[in-house]
Amino acid sequence: MRSIKKVVLAYSGGLDTSAIVPWLKENYGCEVIAFVADVGQGAEELEGVEAKAIASGASECYVVDLKDEMVSDYIYPTLKTGSIYEGTYLLGTSMARPIIAKAQVEIARKVGADALSHGCTGKGNDQVRFESCFAALAPDLQVIAPWREWDLSSRESLLDYLAERNIPCSASATKIYSRDANAWHISHEGGELEDPWCQPSEQVWTWTNSPEQAPNEPEFVTLNVVEGEVVAVNGEQLKPYDCLVKLNDIASPHGVGRVDIVENRLVGMKSRGCYETPGGTVIMAALQAIDELVLDKASRKWKEVLGGEFSHLVYDGRWFTPLKDSILAGAEALSTVATGEVVLKLYKGQVTAVQKKSPNSLYSEDFATFGADDVYDQSHAEGFIRLFSLSSRISALAKK
Repeated sequence: MRSIKKVVLAYSGGLDTSAIVPWLKENYGCEVIAFVADVGQGAEELEGVEAKAIASGASECYVVDLKDEMVSDYIYPTLKTGSIYEGTYLLGTSMARPIIAKAQVEIARKVGADALSHGCTGKGNDQVRFESCFAALAPDLQVIAPWREWDLSSRESLLDYLAERNIPCSASATKIYSRDANAWHISHEGGELEDPWCQPSEQVWTWTNSPEQAPNEPEFVTLNVVEGEVVAVNGEQLKPYDCLVKLNDIASPHGVGRVDIVENRLVGMKSRGCYETPGGTVIMAALQAIDELVLDKASRKWKEVLGGEFSHLVYDGRWFTPLKDSILAGAEALSTVATGEVVLKLYKGQVTAVQKKSPNSLYSEDFATFGADDVYDQSHAEGFIRLFSLSSRISALAKK
């Protein structure tokens, strides 16, 4: 292992990264540059983060605003594929990792660093996501993952480590949940959630009302979609990030976007997590409603394949790969007709598309009606069915 002179650390200001700063200096004898990604986690989490980093021993701290780029260049393209990991998870943490890793590499190049570091544990997905991106973007830089090296094995030991060095930290030994937030979602793990038989208490959820506490009257929201991208909310033209923020504000009181799942981690184990994705759930429902109108059966089937593959690609941290470019190209082609308007009903934790229209709609009342029509001769169905089922008929005759 070569000598490290300067390392850029993905820094959050939390307990882990606060301890990593002095640990890197003591164990590698290097200068530590803190890098903070603003991905919409909120002003409260970012307040005083630069001062915290310097107090922990970092020589500099860069706070980079990635909110607009994350939604425009990572979330919106992923939505065009229809990706939902294992049928439920809207990939909130996963989609944020590649842009954070990319910005971290850019800071490393700017300051002339020879190493990158992160605070991901050796049990989670994020270590793979970050380091796969590093490998694609900066294979020459060494990666230091303290959680795979140090002997600090608990929250208490980290607090003791900081106390011994007189490094201030607002964390306490009584923290129950591990949370990760950005503009798209917030995740919750740990505490009672480690037992899948235990129903989450209300203290788990931080963004959304419970359905029981949600308003007793529904709210209707109108989304305009152009080529697979939401461009307006209730008639107001907005940038992608602003669309998401507005929909978060609208959907959260109605309890929309809560999921409680046990998922398969990339590293081989299962984990239980609770996620809140209010605005994202509304957007996904709107895009699915448009697809229902504009995509023929074969195209929808193909999009299901693309979405399934892309959900695993994003979850596994393979953003900077030719496979990503290939799948997104297919999704872009399908999205050229995904233009229209959708009215969605938000009520007691549910979002339902109740009105939808598109200039590219393939739905025809003339064809679908049960009444008399001049465009479909029902007697033609007999020949179609005989041909469609021909292989089954031949197989049955052969068995006789």
